[in-house]
Amino acid sequence: MRLTTKGRYAVTAMLDLALHSDQGPVSLSDISNRQEISLSYLEQLFSKLRKKSLVTSVRGPGGGYRLSRSNDDIFVAQIVDAVNESVDATGCKGRSDCQGGNTCLTHHLWCDLSDQIHDFLNNISLEQLVRREDVRQVAERQSFEGRQSQFEHDKISAAIVD
Repeated sequence: MRLTTKGRYAVTAMLDLALHSDQGPVSLSDISNRQEISLSYLEQLFSKLRKKSLVTSVRGPGGGYRLSRSNDDIFVAQIVDAVNESVDATGCKGRSDCQGGNTCLTHHLWCDLSDQIHDFLNNISLEQLVRREDVRQVAERQSFEGRQSQFEHDKISAAIVD
């Protein structure tokens, strides 16, 4: 059982957005750089997140994305569900055809586990994650590394112009 890349990346991107929302709209390019997620993949994810009213887009210079409601009102399960992801512990992907087209002996156990995981994720808000010290430390490191990378890029660009 595992959450696929799509679900993990959506949650990671939304947490990044929540962590940086005090700076105004956040560009997908910034999220892409900090989280090392492809920009085109983020565009696909944010299209789904926007359709489910989890984010809003801001056009123009300085544009980007904002959360559509407070960090307290967005839960991890909503994000996973928005990108059409499911947390499924069954071997048959919930189809009940685990054993030669029939339900296997432990099918309902794995369905119950899937439900428990979904319930668990439905009780974790972005705000709870934002407040975690370990999350804040990682975010600070990523921001520092991003500034460092931008400084190096600017230095190289200036040397080329000279």
